[in-house]
Amino acid sequence: MSKPRAHSFRRTRDDHSMETAADYVELIEELIAETGEARGVDLAARLGVSHVTVSKTVKRLAREGLVVARPYRGIFLTDQGRALAKESRERHDLVLGLLRKLGVSPTIAEIDAEGMEHHVSPETLRAIRRFLRKQ
Repeated sequence: MSKPRAHSFRRTRDDHSMETAADYVELIEELIAETGEARGVDLAARLGVSHVTVSKTVKRLAREGLVVARPYRGIFLTDQGRALAKESRERHDLVLGLLRKLGVSPTIAEIDAEGMEHHVSPETLRAIRRFLRKQ
């Protein structure tokens, strides 16, 4: 296997490992903005996963320094978690903007952007940003 191809597979695996963290912190930030708090039960409902899955993931995010979770209280973002949420939201908005500019329907663009945002390189994001500014 060639090195560039091996690099792309490695990058994809690394991207997958950050997807869940980015999705969770983005949703936690959204819930806090909407309701004033982020609870495990709300994350489970929005993500369509079990409360056990949310609990395990939140524990991992806490170990990684992205959230603080207190028993019988909400889930809070750390500064690092807020930074990741902001970065994730910006990536999503750029990819969504490109898809909408290409004529993709709002519903499909939203669905596709959710998956694509995690796999777009910084170089590609810069190119999308330049393209959208010219439009």
